[in-house]
Amino acid sequence: MADTAERKPMLSVAEALALMSSACRPLTEVELVDTMQVNGRVLAAAQTSTLNVPERDNTQMDGYAVRAADCASGAASLPVSQRIAAGHVGQPLQPGTAARIFTGALIPEGADCVVMQEQCTLIDGVVTINHVPHAGEWVRRQGEDIRAGGVILEAGRRLRSQEMGLAASVGLAQLPVLRRLRVAMFSTGDELAMPGQPLLPGAVYNSNRFTLRGLLENLGCFITDLGIVPDTLEATRAVLRQAADGHDLILTSGGVSVGEEDHIKPAVEAEGRLNLWQIAVKPGKPLAFGEVQEAFFIGLPGNPVSSFVTFLLFVRPFILRLQGVTGSVAPRSYRLAAAFERVKADRRNEFLRARVNGDGELELFANQSSGVLTSTVWGDGLIDCPPGLSIARGDMLRFIPFNELLY
Repeated sequence: MADTAERKPMLSVAEALALMSSACRPLTEVELVDTMQVNGRVLAAAQTSTLNVPERDNTQMDGYAVRAADCASGAASLPVSQRIAAGHVGQPLQPGTAARIFTGALIPEGADCVVMQEQCTLIDGVVTINHVPHAGEWVRRQGEDIRAGGVILEAGRRLRSQEMGLAASVGLAQLPVLRRLRVAMFSTGDELAMPGQPLLPGAVYNSNRFTLRGLLENLGCFITDLGIVPDTLEATRAVLRQAADGHDLILTSGGVSVGEEDHIKPAVEAEGRLNLWQIAVKPGKPLAFGEVQEAFFIGLPGNPVSSFVTFLLFVRPFILRLQGVTGSVAPRSYRLAAAFERVKADRRNEFLRARVNGDGELELFANQSSGVLTSTVWGDGLIDCPPGLSIARGDMLRFIPFNELLY
């Protein structure tokens, strides 16, 4: 007898993201790490500065420190009384004199501006100022960048090279960061082979293992690679138990569909629970989310583009939340014109591989199949195509660059 049970509608992309975000339990363990080593880590506590930056008024230019009042004529000639290099402290500037000064050096007491050297002529120790300066010209004021006592970095911020430099600029040698996320990953499929092995009839090389590892490394995860698991329920259950031990997240590829050899869904239901299965997205409908023991579980499709795209859309924001990022984890997108037309519309939310041409318009990769991995290398990003949308040339589309999705 045919199965007449009503099938639940698939979740939308937004609904799936909201469900995963609400289930997330961010890390809480904190490590004190050298500032030189915190790239990609998430800050556990807000950081304040104990000093002003700049510490004192200094010069933005090589030139001459003077009193503006001494240069009102536009051709003032002043004896050069001293030379001040960066890292050295000059003497108070006497009225009617100038100090030779170099970028970053402290402004001497008594001077109120700097005239760049291109506007000056030096002859026999006397400088002629061919300019009428104003007070404060080419002077970096004390604390104009950072004020002592002010917060420079908020908790929950993912640290990049910019944040590392900012922390170092106020003397922070170490920073409290949340520990690295521990991820166990494996692939399923008897057809999978590793590069370097002979490719037997019916076999394919396991590209997902490489793609997903690279994506996890981009996000600073500690990775345990459990390899390729045979297509049996028993083997899948056994490796799930192994993966759950000591890991925060289990990430798999393949075996999440409904075929007789797709064992991820029953294995997760036997060892834990599934909170989500199948999303109204293309490519990547058979995506699974749940928990096995204390570890979260995300099962990605086996088709290489589906695996890649669903990682970018769903796994990346979930990992960032697990890592303790408190700000927005949504990628920035841009509205760009289509340089193509696409009459066919899908009932699912499609993410099309595209690139930006020389005119700033979007070109579409010709073959949008979920198995065409070349499209991810050719493309610059993804077009977010809502359900039922056909595209005419010139239509403005939401484009998400890969640079917004990979880190």
